[in-house]
Amino acid sequence: MISLKHWNRIGLVPRIIMGLAIGTLLGLFFPQAGVIGILGELFVGALKALAPLLVFFLVMDSLAQQQKGHPSDMKLVILLYLAGTMLAALCAVAASFLFPSVLILPERSEAVVPGGIGEVIRTLLLGAVSNPIGAIVNANYIGVLVWAVIFGLALREAGDGCKAVLHDVSAMLSTAIRWVISCAPFGILGLVFTTVSTAGIASFSNYGRLILVLVGCMLFVALIVNPLIVFLTIRKNPYPLVFKCLKSSGIMAFFTRSSAANIPVNMALCKELGLDERKYSVSIPLGATINMAGAAITITVLTLAAAHTLEIQVDFGSAFLLSLVATAAACGSSGVAGGSLLLIPLACSLFQIPNDIAMQVVGIGFVIGVVQDSCETALNSSSDVLFTAAAAFYNYRKEGRDIPI
Repeated sequence: MISLKHWNRIGLVPRIIMGLAIGTLLGLFFPQAGVIGILGELFVGALKALAPLLVFFLVMDSLAQQQKGHPSDMKLVILLYLAGTMLAALCAVAASFLFPSVLILPERSEAVVPGGIGEVIRTLLLGAVSNPIGAIVNANYIGVLVWAVIFGLALREAGDGCKAVLHDVSAMLSTAIRWVISCAPFGILGLVFTTVSTAGIASFSNYGRLILVLVGCMLFVALIVNPLIVFLTIRKNPYPLVFKCLKSSGIMAFFTRSSAANIPVNMALCKELGLDERKYSVSIPLGATINMAGAAITITVLTLAAAHTLEIQVDFGSAFLLSLVATAAACGSSGVAGGSLLLIPLACSLFQIPNDIAMQVVGIGFVIGVVQDSCETALNSSSDVLFTAAAAFYNYRKEGRDIPI
């Protein structure tokens, strides 16, 4: 019998692999045991419940404790986020031209989608000034982040006692999150069971080429493009950092399929890397909102697949404009599972693709979402830590300090 002490001594990743294997076997041989799937719902639900509070108090505490004039990496982090997303969209354009996909368009019901890029931006701005309590309750991370920054800056003038209480609350939430993350193997078991018992493998056969283009493009960005960006930033072999981020953040994000739910995991990884909490407590939740390379790939590939299906000729200028729109739209996608799919009609409108056809493409996205959304979230979330660390290590290099990778 394995005791709790022995269980905790096993690394988190081996425990997750155990949960993955057991969940797969249970899904194959006992698909009717739906109660097992509740483990996954409980795990993701607990992460989503605590994540808004954690972000709010950590960002507020970070800014309240920060001394005026303290150097910040935020400009570089944001630049890396946007560059990574734009390059991912361009890679998706290239992949779609090299390996064009044709879709089988089924009938799908209508859904409410953004009417244009202006509406996406408007929604973002209105979300930023929403009621702070409502932002926390509804997991509106734009609103959570904006109000945390405002309150944190205002609390710089507060007394030491107030700042101490704020720091203790942040520490309490961090501890609670660690307890939840320690239950990840059981949550992964439930999530994998649900996927295998409901979707199976056969449902992907009709969309194999499309899945290969999507996943191949995401792997190319994760293993070639992002490392190149990091190398140009820190001038050192980026792969130890890349693989660590994929292992510690990407694997968890692959199964939770939510950048927002993976925020606590990324916070813990940044702490493990020895990064400054005052900086990553802002950059990580910001990355879960605007660092969406995987979403940009999904929007671009599926839009061009629709264009190829309808035999619409796409020139270089239109493809480049699509990359810009996909980048901007991806930054407005929600940090939840499937958040990028409803932005596909916005990109399809560039080629005058009717909304009913665009919504059928969205339907296909949900069919392949088990693979597409998992890989997308793994790329998005792992690169949040990757670029945050790259910005920090860039300053290490400038200061003549050793880069710990």
